[in-house]
Amino acid sequence: MIYFEKGSEKAVLSNEDLENGLYTALDRLGRKRKVLAIPPDITRLHSRAGEVTRHAWEYFGNTLTDILPALGTHSPMSPGQLQTMFGDIPLSLFREHNWRKDVVTLGQVSGEFIHEITEGKLSFDWPAQVNRLLKEGGYDLILSPGQVVPHEVIGMANYNKNIFIGTGGAESINKSHFVGAVYGMERIMGRAENPVRAILNKAEVLLGNKLPPVLYVLTVIGLNENDRQVTRGLFIGDDIETFRKAAELSVKVNIQLLDKPLEKVVVYLDPAEYKSTWLGNKAIYRTRMALADDGELIILAPGLKEFGEDKEIDRLIRKYGYHGTDYTLDQVKKNRELAENLAAAAHLIHGSSEGRFNITYCPGHLSKEEIEKAGFIFADLTRMQKKYDITKMEDGFNILPDGEEIFYISNPALGLWAEKKKFSNL
Repeated sequence: MIYFEKGSEKAVLSNEDLENGLYTALDRLGRKRKVLAIPPDITRLHSRAGEVTRHAWEYFGNTLTDILPALGTHSPMSPGQLQTMFGDIPLSLFREHNWRKDVVTLGQVSGEFIHEITEGKLSFDWPAQVNRLLKEGGYDLILSPGQVVPHEVIGMANYNKNIFIGTGGAESINKSHFVGAVYGMERIMGRAENPVRAILNKAEVLLGNKLPPVLYVLTVIGLNENDRQVTRGLFIGDDIETFRKAAELSVKVNIQLLDKPLEKVVVYLDPAEYKSTWLGNKAIYRTRMALADDGELIILAPGLKEFGEDKEIDRLIRKYGYHGTDYTLDQVKKNRELAENLAAAAHLIHGSSEGRFNITYCPGHLSKEEIEKAGFIFADLTRMQKKYDITKMEDGFNILPDGEEIFYISNPALGLWAEKKKFSNL
């Protein structure tokens, strides 16, 4: 059921609109005894989920007993990050998800179902895993705020991904990521319906009654004419129609279709959000369908200091590198450590251009040797920032003083860029 919806391609929702919309929905739900909030982490700072969570805390008071950021495989949030995102909510309310230790398995989605939806490519069972707090915490409501936006693994981010992946376990995260990679990232991105989403939807139908009711608070974020982030939509409800409404608006707001491919793209990664290629490779995912054959992607990454958010995944990325689908699948067959970390394998596939275009990383903290060993081209950050001055460029096409034309993206997490022909043919 949809409890509240507001938004359009041109709408600009204020913080007050978020508060009023949330309170309207919560009033319709009625009194609750114990509530758990599951917002995204600092890597989704622009989602407005921090403000939504704060409004929920103000609404519920002591009834909101726990806040569990949906880390998935990401690094735990520091006290400073929690304060940046969530303001004055007491730090004592926050819980830390450990995807390798803190989970329970609710049940399985069958290998027969996965064989069917992946066109015969995979046939393993998929375990529906969640943080044990969800099952054992005694809550009568889970509040799940977040942003719907094109996503490389799930097509469109959020909804039940926040539950089954954001608080999921090693096996569920590994296998879901691998499904998306093997099926094909470019067949998934920007689409609400795809094999990975189908698995989560199946799990919700089969096993959702083992969890407390979940209320999804979904935002759609875009850029205005001044390249400032604005909230275009707010959708609150407990079913898939809520997600579909948000996804329909996100397609209009967050996907930019181009008449011809781009020869050179420059992407900036805000150091407050992007410290790893695990996250920073959104610059690759979200532009790959826009880049021309033999084109160049330049990634300005002043905060980049590691490859994986998780130490073991970081080690695996450094060892195997981003060398394409065939190479990675071959290494999965030959190396047990990679076969047991399929999310890492999926990420290595996602982060390769498959040799079609060049990827140049300009890191703040990683060395030339580290970048090149991982399979990328290295360029000096200081020199490239001087040439591609982010203070003088606007999102979209720019003509530089030397006459060079580039396409600039200030935050790859906000959208998907694709050549019309390439996107429509998939």
